[in-house]
Amino acid sequence: MKYLAHYLCWVTLFMLSACGGSNPETPASRSAASPEASQPTLTIATAANVQFAMEELIREFKTQTGIDATSVVSSSGKLTAQIMEGAPYDLLVSANMKYPTYLQEQGEAVGSVSVYAYGTLVAWSMTGQSLRVTPEYLVEGGISKIAIANPKNAPYGEQAINYFKHYGVFEKVEPLLVYGESIAQTNQYIISKAAEVGLTAKSVVLSPEARGKGRWLELPHSSYAPIEQGVVITRYGNEHHTKESLAFFTFLFSETAQEIFSKYGYKLPDPDTNTQ
Repeated sequence: MKYLAHYLCWVTLFMLSACGGSNPETPASRSAASPEASQPTLTIATAANVQFAMEELIREFKTQTGIDATSVVSSSGKLTAQIMEGAPYDLLVSANMKYPTYLQEQGEAVGSVSVYAYGTLVAWSMTGQSLRVTPEYLVEGGISKIAIANPKNAPYGEQAINYFKHYGVFEKVEPLLVYGESIAQTNQYIISKAAEVGLTAKSVVLSPEARGKGRWLELPHSSYAPIEQGVVITRYGNEHHTKESLAFFTFLFSETAQEIFSKYGYKLPDPDTNTQ
């Protein structure tokens, strides 16, 4: 059955937590036991490229379940650092598998790390710049700044570097690069024309906020490593909002959620082979 592996994994996790992991005097357990208690609001640590899709996902999730959720948007690396420092985020919806896997290895996440979507790089410009699949035009003159996300924190920035290296132009474009702390800041550089061209996520240019603005071009998937975007439930989410966190995790692999991801330009994973 579709997504059976996810379901069995998390049913087991929930049963273990319910049977022995909760103190009956904690607020979380009182809330679960009291029908008049208010539903908790989930906090979703959200990679910046997922920001616009997440708004729609949260709305649909509440419609289906009645559970509220809110997102905190930043680079995957910064969100991971915040979780390690104790930030009360229930899930990490990352732009790669590295950060959620790291949280799992450090005991700050539970259950499986699963690929919910594959991201796509695009070149985007507001200046009327003519865009090409291969990046040699970026160093042919006339371009002084190219915006990418910081590769130290943002997987899309890391893959932008791989794109330049694939075509052998990284050393030439490096002096022109300006780094956003996340895809969100990179987009600001592009939209404000502080950079003539930027490399960003296809999900951004397909969002209602950006659709039809400027020019964009999808870059070849063969020119950078696959952007496997992973999700995991944090230790905090499992301890404080077990059922609700599991419900959101499961929802991301539902037909409804996957259709939303597809609408924003993500490639969808094989549901039978996307867990670690």
